[in-house]
This record gives sequence, structure tokens and C-alpha cells, in this order.
Amino acid sequence: MEEYDLKYARRAMLVVVILPLLVMYTEAMLTPALPTIQKEFAINPNDVSWILTIYLLVGTVSAAIMGKLGDMYGKKKMFLVALGFYTLGVILNGFAPGYEWLLVSRGIQGVGMAVFPLAFSLVREEFPPEMVPEVQGMISAMFGVGMVIALPLGAYVTQHWGWRWTYHSAAPFAVIMFILAWKILRESRYVNPGKLDWPGVALLIVAVVPALVAVTRAPNVGWTARETLMLFGTAIIGMVLLVLWEKRTENPLLPLGIISARNPAIVNIGIMFAAFGISMMSQANTYIFQMKPPYGFGKTILQSGLLMTPMAGVMLVIAPLAGKLMPKIGAKPLAVTGALVASSGLAFLSKYATQLSLWHFVGVVTFIGAGITLINISLINVLVFSVPPRVMGVATGSNSLFRNFGSTWGPAIAGTVMSTYYTLLHIPGVPMAIKIPTSKAYEVLFGASAGIYIFLALLSLAIVEVMKGGKIREVENGGEKEITVG
Repeated sequence: MEEYDLKYARRAMLVVVILPLLVMYTEAMLTPALPTIQKEFAINPNDVSWILTIYLLVGTVSAAIMGKLGDMYGKKKMFLVALGFYTLGVILNGFAPGYEWLLVSRGIQGVGMAVFPLAFSLVREEFPPEMVPEVQGMISAMFGVGMVIALPLGAYVTQHWGWRWTYHSAAPFAVIMFILAWKILRESRYVNPGKLDWPGVALLIVAVVPALVAVTRAPNVGWTARETLMLFGTAIIGMVLLVLWEKRTENPLLPLGIISARNPAIVNIGIMFAAFGISMMSQANTYIFQMKPPYGFGKTILQSGLLMTPMAGVMLVIAPLAGKLMPKIGAKPLAVTGALVASSGLAFLSKYATQLSLWHFVGVVTFIGAGITLINISLINVLVFSVPPRVMGVATGSNSLFRNFGSTWGPAIAGTVMSTYYTLLHIPGVPMAIKIPTSKAYEVLFGASAGIYIFLALLSLAIVEVMKGGKIREVENGGEKEITVG
């Protein structure tokens, strides 16, 4: 039986749990600052969107590549490399003298997106199995909490000290996190030596980058525009070639046998659709909170962020509690329950979103957040207990790739729906009428998200259970073993 150091696990937990708080704080603080950046650098809205897109593009590819390198050379080493890039990017962003420089530094920061798959891998390898679900739950909760803290704080910092201070304020924490990770974390016990699949890297870039650019730009240039169709066409060709290459190469970047095995395949598809549903819902929520009555509640960014605090509080309670109960109840029942809870809340919003009072709306959103938390925690635990530790980096890196695809499609589809169902509002003193989403837009967005979560409930039924009745079944390098949780 493998020995685990509980004192080390508790110290390491500090690093992996605080990390998503830092990253979400840094990323979400940027959103309220975008109009100020646009004005300072005298750029158009399409250029502004690239400040978000470049981070996502680099990060999606980086997560897959760094996951593989973590399996080959050690996950702590690659975790520190990724966190080093992230820290450097955060520091440079605050000093960017122009738009092009900011894009480069955002790209450097994007390399650091690989910290999450590597962190999930380290948790699975170095923590006692009974601790893993709870720690994964706390990591998931911190994503939501970081977002809630950062949106109002980012608006406040930008308003009083300028957008650069959103990065200056985050930089010291990034440096502290790097030092803590370097000092506290131990190298992973599993290494899977080999050569990096460079043709696979090139084909992954061809498959991923054009697709993400197409989705990001489509709401502005049109889904049937020549540019959009050419980008999608390139991505499809790249994906076909990537699959053909990875099937025949000796040491593939993305081992298809592992990614397409039953549980990993369910988790990857599930996480992609969950991220898609969440980002569509978030886009709709933002408009409802900030549009003037009768089209919304007329709140500022600061107030909107504060109104999301109940959801963050519920996530903080439910996530670790679900992680603690999961070995007894099972991951599958919690995943199905979470999907049904989220779906029922979203279905309710699709019918009544524009008729609810402010606090009723906040209550329903909090209820949905509880369901989303349950399914996210369940899926990541199913993944890490279904894959041998020697390829954990590849598995979690691929999972991040699917998650990013879902997160990119969500806002793009939401923007298209809102541009389809709108009413023109004439504001005194403003020369042009502005487009305001109608109740039909919210009906479509929340209704589609509800449908996605019903699909996720059905998909979760196909999961092969990894824990139940106080026992955890984990896949090891030589097969499977069952652990009784005390």
C-alpha cells in the first residue's frame, strides 16, 4: 500500500486551493477594465476582444502540451514553469506601453493556464485518495469565489487607480504563489519518459487556434462569412490530420486510447457542455443585472458582482461538503443531481427571468450555482480516478482543452442570440439607438442552457462509478485497486 504524508498534503493543499482564487481574480478584474484600455490605446472593439482571445488561444494549446511534458519530466517542474510564465505575464501586463506589447504579455500569461491540469494531477498523485474529492471540491469552489471578488474589485480599482493597477495589485500575490509552490510542492512520484510529439503539437495548433478564432470573431463578422468558414474548414482539416497522426505515432501528444476511454470521454464532453452552458448563462446574467429597467435591474458592475456573493457563499459550503460525502454517496448520483438542479433553475429562468424581483432572481441564480458546483466536482473526480497516474497530465490537459472550447462557444452563441432578439432603445443625448436584448433572448439562452444540463444528467448516467459505500476504485499503472475510506 502506498504511503502518503498527511502533513505535506495539508501544506500542499494551501497552494492548490489558493491558486484558482489568484487566477480568477486576475482574469475577472480585466473585464471591467476593457473599455478603459480601448480608450487609452485608441483601438476598436475587435482589437479589444483579442486581449481576451490571445490568452485563451495560448492557454488552450499550452494546457495540452504542458500536461504531456508534466508526465514526461515531472509535474512539479512543469507546474513551476507554467506558474513562472503566468507571473511574468501578470507583471508585464501592468507596464505594457502599447496594444501590441499587451497582446504579447497576455500571450506569455496564457502559457500559465497549464497550472490547473498540472495542479489536478499533483493532487491526485500526492494526496491520500480519501482527501482528493474534498480538495478538488475546494479548488472548484475557489473558481467561483475568485470571479465574484474580482468583478466588483476590478471595477473599483480601474475607476480609482487605472486599469494597470488591476495587474500591479495581483503581481505580488503571483510572486508569493510561485515561491510557495517552489518551497512546498514535491515532485510527482510518476514519470513517463519519452520524446515530445512535435508533429502532434503542430497539428494541435492547426486544429485548435483557427476554431477558437472563428468562434470568437463570428458574432462580429458573421457565422457564414468567408473568413469564418475558412477558419472552421482549416480547423476541421487540422483535427482530422491530428487524429490520424496520433493513432499511428509511438508516443502521441494526446493518447486517443486514454482520452476516448469511457469515463474520460464522458467527462471531456460533459465539461465542454457544462462550460458552454455556464458561459451562456453568465452572459445573460450580466445583461439582466446591468440593463436599465424595465430591461434589467440597472445595477453597476460593482453592485452586480456583490449580488453574486450568495452564489459564491453556497459554492464555498457545497463544494468541500460534496467532496467529503462523495466516497459514500458516489460521484454519479451527485453529478446527476447537480445537472438536474441546474437544469430546473435554468428552465425556471427561461420562463420568468424578466418578471422576477431582484432578490428572487439572485436566489434562483444561487440555486443554479449549487447544481453547477456539484456536477463540476463530480466530473473532475471521475476523471482523476479513471486514469493511470503516469498519464494524468495528458488526461487533465486534454480536459482543459475541452473546457476552453465550451467557454469560448458560450459567449459567442449568447452574443448572436442577443443580436437576433433585441429592441432598439433611444437614450436622450446619445446619437444612436442601442440594442437591448428582449425577454425572448433570455428565454432562448436560459432554455438552451437548461437543455444542456438535462443532456448532462443523461450523460452522467453512463459514468462507470469510481467510488461508493466508503470505497474508492482507482486505476493504477498495473490495473485497478479498491481503497476503503475511513
